[in-house]
Amino acid sequence: MKAQWTLVPRGDVATAAARLYVSMNPKGEISLNRTAYQRMGAPAAFLLLFDRVNSRIALKPTAAAMRNAYPARKFGRHGGHVVRALRLFIEFGIELPEVVEFKDAEIDQDGQLILDLRTAKVSRRAHSGSRRKQAGKPATKTQA
Repeated sequence: MKAQWTLVPRGDVATAAARLYVSMNPKGEISLNRTAYQRMGAPAAFLLLFDRVNSRIALKPTAAAMRNAYPARKFGRHGGHVVRALRLFIEFGIELPEVVEFKDAEIDQDGQLILDLRTAKVSRRAHSGSRRKQAGKPATKTQA
């Protein structure tokens, strides 16, 4: 029988590591993957801006010495960074029940990272770690 090979086109689909990935947890920590951080210019810190009318957060790159600058700290093993922004939650009454992802995070023409709270979705990644931990635990036996 003769083989009938068909070419599978690669397309223009970017890998997960090439996309912007931004999440926020209930403690006010905004996590950026390496791609998001580098596209922002790898700043030492960010100014946090909040659009109350549209429920959007903007992270504007700035120097760490600037007044009101929130430092970008290294996070994880793959070049991610975190901005601890609990003050944002306190000032504007933001409450998150769980970790959320910003699938539509974008960098605008002013170089600001825009995060829309209205379209944020609960992160499946956040739950994957807890499932692994549960899977590793031995089942408890109940006594009858």
